[in-house]
Order: sequence, then C-alpha cells, then structure tokens
Amino acid sequence: MKIEILTKNDSNRNIQQGIISKLRDYIEYKNLEPGDKLPSERMLSERFEVSRSSIREAIQKLEFFGILKSRPQSGTFIANIGRVAMSGMLDEILRLEDPDFKSLVETRILLELKTVRLASLRRTEQDLEKMRAALDAYTAKVLNGEKAVEEDLLFHLAIAQASKNSTMNTFMLIITPEIITNFEKYHVCDANLSFNGIQEHEDIYEAIKDQEPQKAKEKMKAHFKVLYQYCYNTKE
Repeated sequence: MKIEILTKNDSNRNIQQGIISKLRDYIEYKNLEPGDKLPSERMLSERFEVSRSSIREAIQKLEFFGILKSRPQSGTFIANIGRVAMSGMLDEILRLEDPDFKSLVETRILLELKTVRLASLRRTEQDLEKMRAALDAYTAKVLNGEKAVEEDLLFHLAIAQASKNSTMNTFMLIITPEIITNFEKYHVCDANLSFNGIQEHEDIYEAIKDQEPQKAKEKMKAHFKVLYQYCYNTKE
C-alpha cells in the first residue's frame, strides 16, 4: 500500500479560490437561502468559464467545511446554516493559507495523543494486524538503509483508524500528504531518527495491543519528543 504524495499547485489553488469567490458572489446575488439548490456543475462551469472538474473540486471543498451538501441524483444544496455564518465562513476559507511545517507538527501531535488512547481501548485484532504490517514494512526499509517516511505514516494512520473516530481519522488523512512532503523537504527521517523509531513504534504497538491507554499516550509523547524539538530548531 502506498500513500500518494499530493504536490501543491499554485495555479490550481488560485483557480479553486476564484471559483469559491464567484460562488459566494452568486449566492449573494441570487439571494439564495439554506436548502436552496445550486445550478449543475455544467452550468457553473459555463458561467465561471472553468472546467467541470475544477467546479467539482471546489464543491467538494465547501462540502468538507459544511457549507454545501450534495445529494445523489438530486444535486448540490446550501447547507442549513444561517446566511451570516455562511458568509463569514466563506470569507475565512478564502483567507486560508497552506499550513506551515510547525502547524502540521502541532496538529499531528494533538491528534495522535488522542487517537492512540482511543485505539488502545477500541482496537480489534484486524487493527493490530494492519499496525503490525505497517511496522514490519517500516522496520525492513530502515534496516535496509532506505527512507521509510510513507511506511512510518501508514503505521500512524492505522492507529487513527483503530481509534474508531471518523473525524480524527479524516483529519489525519487530510494532513498526511503535506506531512510527507515536508518530511522530505526538511530531511526529518534521517538514519538516527529512523533507527530510534523502530523501538518507539514497537513500544506504542505493545501498549495498544495490551490495551493500556495511558502507557500508549506516554509512548507516543516520547516518540514525538525528537520531532517536536526538530521542528522548532528548523529554520524555514
């Protein structure tokens, strides 16, 4: 199993921001209310003079933030939130910037200290098998002198999945590609960190396997100590 590394494309991001801005203006111009239906992707594509795939991506982004709702065979509708709140949220989305490395690390640590506790309480035998497979793949690559960033994160994604919290699992999936890109950029997983990571991962795995939430959290915190220090000693 491989994680696709998503590269940032400034041109595509600008297109998305432009579509969202035009959607905001369209909603205001038409005085649309919560529950109202938007035009089809084809019609929006023609109106905004962009591809249907770009329209689809923008709609998916606004769905993620809870502003739009798509219904199969029916279309896309404005979510049931007030107009003032919706307008404010759209403005904030348009002001969003790509997260920097420190923000990603902080977010990841906060998420994983929680998911590892939940995973130790809720994990199944199938979850343990996924963690074990990812950990074995990570270990094999490290011992062979290869980079193991993707295998490392697959182990952590398996923990997030085992937490049985779909929201936190989704957040982990969202930030993972950017984490991979930054790890490569800053050479985070060098040989020393990777060799230490083998035992740290084993400790985390054993705590989850034994269903000891506090110990699992402590082992995860210890695992992130070097990363946290590395992050704050890194000049961008």
